[in-house]
Amino acid sequence: MNGKILVMTAVEAERNAVLRGVNGDDRFEVQLAGVGPVAAAISTTTALLSGEYRLVISSGIAGGFEGRAEIGDVVVATEIVAADLGVETPEGFSSVDELGFGTSRVQADIPEAGRVVSALSAGGIQTSYGPIVTVNTATGTAGTAARLAARVAGVIAEGMEGYGVAAAAQARGVPALEIRAISNRVGPRDRSAWRIGDALRSLEAAFDQLTEGWQP
Repeated sequence: MNGKILVMTAVEAERNAVLRGVNGDDRFEVQLAGVGPVAAAISTTTALLSGEYRLVISSGIAGGFEGRAEIGDVVVATEIVAADLGVETPEGFSSVDELGFGTSRVQADIPEAGRVVSALSAGGIQTSYGPIVTVNTATGTAGTAARLAARVAGVIAEGMEGYGVAAAAQARGVPALEIRAISNRVGPRDRSAWRIGDALRSLEAAFDQLTEGWQP
C-alpha cells in the first residue's frame, strides 16, 4: 500500500518521544494534533488533505484504568470511543448511538492492531489491548472513572484526542490505530502520582520496537 504512516500527538513532548523512537524511519510522519478531539480532528484532516497516508495513529500518553493497564504499559485500541458524546438523562447517560444521531465509536484496524501488539510483546514491552475512550474533560474522580468503566465494556485507557483523529481518518477512508503509554491511573487527580517521564520513555521504546518488529 502506498503512503506513509501518519502519527498524531497532542503536544511536543509526545511528538519528540515518538520521533526518538522512529529515529528517522521514513515510513513515519509525526505531526501535532493539538489538545482535545476537535483540534485533533481538524489537524488530522488538514494533514490527510496535504499528503498520501496508508495508516493514521493517534498516540501519546494516557490514563489507565485500574487493573487493566498499569503505569508504564503501552495500550493499543480495539476501538476508539467518544465516551461523553451524548446526553445526560434522569436515568443516566445516553450516547449519540442510542439517540440515533450517529456513532461515538470508530473501529480500529483490528488486524493491524493485532500485529502491533505482537510486535510490542515480542520486544518485551508490556502491552494491553482493548477499547480506549476519548473525553473532553479528563477524569478526576473515582465516581467518573467507575461510570466510564461501566459505560464502555473492557475499557483500558483514557485520552483526549483519539476519537478526533480516528473520525478524521475514517472520513478520508484511511484506517486508524491508537497507541498510548500509561502515565497515571484514571480517577482522583493526583499529580504527585503521575509518571509522565516513564510514560514518554515507554512511548519511545514502543515506536523503536515497531520500526524493527512491525511490517504494516
